[in-house]
Amino acid sequence: MNDTNLEKLQQNLLAPGLEALGIANEFVSPVWQYLQLLSKWNKAYNLTAIRDLESMVSHHALDGLSAHKFILQSDKRLIDVGTGGGVPGVLLAIVRPDIAVFLLDAVGKKARFLRQVKREMGLHNVTVIHDRVEKYSPSEKFDVVISRAFSEVNQFLSWTAHLGDKSTRFLAMKGPRDEPLEAKSTFGLVQADELSVPNLNEQRMLYQYKIK
Repeated sequence: MNDTNLEKLQQNLLAPGLEALGIANEFVSPVWQYLQLLSKWNKAYNLTAIRDLESMVSHHALDGLSAHKFILQSDKRLIDVGTGGGVPGVLLAIVRPDIAVFLLDAVGKKARFLRQVKREMGLHNVTVIHDRVEKYSPSEKFDVVISRAFSEVNQFLSWTAHLGDKSTRFLAMKGPRDEPLEAKSTFGLVQADELSVPNLNEQRMLYQYKIK
């Protein structure tokens, strides 16, 4: 894709999409920089099945950032579990520089990519953790534990329960398929919201849970 087409993609797809999500225009450039890094590294590291930048705009940037309005002004610490190439964690770190964002993934090449993103973009609020979630023990509990399509919801909650306390919101970004909580679950569903993602004709849901 030549520079002219890249510029059109940024201005005609990404910028209006972020505006529709209520995200300031100042974040268009850093979000675009992140997508270009993801696209570049994906060629060698196979970080995501989505190959072209146009699809990355809708399926990664806009999809990931559709959850941003559910991150409260009072939130200080957020962890993205099974972050993969950094969605939604890197994106949330970009638009919420006031929050400490932890990116956790068990795959080494993904952690290496995320460290490169942190360095190149100067994301001082980001911490990259190369570990399995069940083995990671934080020094302080998180306000928000978030995941996009990391695992089945009961598994996600059981694996991440130790990362929070009764005030923590556990956010699962999901497709339309219903995943009810097990009867024995120590979690309760607080609310379920349909996410409106610009330029994405697929149903997306955000489920919020808390420890009972």
